[in-house]
Amino acid sequence: MTPVCREALVRSLAAGGASSFGALGPRATFDSAMTELLVVLAVLVLIALFLGVWGVGVYNRLVALRNRFQNAFAQIDVQLKRRYDLIPNLVEIAKGYLKHERETLEAVIAARNQASQAAQAAAAKPGDAGAMIALSGAENTLMGAMGRLFAVVEAYPDLKANQNMMQLTEELTSTENKVAFARQSFNDSVMTYNTTRESFPANVVAGMFGFLPGQLFEVTDAAAREAPKVSFS
Repeated sequence: MTPVCREALVRSLAAGGASSFGALGPRATFDSAMTELLVVLAVLVLIALFLGVWGVGVYNRLVALRNRFQNAFAQIDVQLKRRYDLIPNLVEIAKGYLKHERETLEAVIAARNQASQAAQAAAAKPGDAGAMIALSGAENTLMGAMGRLFAVVEAYPDLKANQNMMQLTEELTSTENKVAFARQSFNDSVMTYNTTRESFPANVVAGMFGFLPGQLFEVTDAAAREAPKVSFS
């Protein structure tokens, strides 16, 4: 083979090799880029799944806590209804003795009716700020009226000695204690819910899904915090 032919052959082989490398180079680059993209997508999917599972857990936790304090209010509602049923009977007995205390008796009945309506509204929306504040105000008014009634009863020995009056007063006192216990349990549940709702990052989920803060059932009148007492000695 002449030197000229040998040089031509070398040039041909070199050109063919360069052509093959050029064809394989971009494909290898493409495969590498796709691999990186798939890895990134897989990481993003895993992050999304983690956030989804976490979000569902927080959501369910908030729902459970909200249901807990709503169920706790149901116990308050039972005792309030019991008390609202006792008050008219007590007033009816007192009427026979307190002929000159009509205004006091009417105030008790009016306050009882107002509190009963407020309790119905609160039972429909336990923890709702407006409903709970209205109930607290109505309860304070009722307990104030009851306190004035029992203060008047102290001046009527015959009424104090009435067996039905004594029994109703004892039942009312017992019911009042149950209301106080149920109110404390409700408030504790609301506080747990509110604390969880306001804590980060649960507050993000709460804001996204409209979990509103729960309102405590507070008695602002110090006298209303205690069950009415009448000395029958």
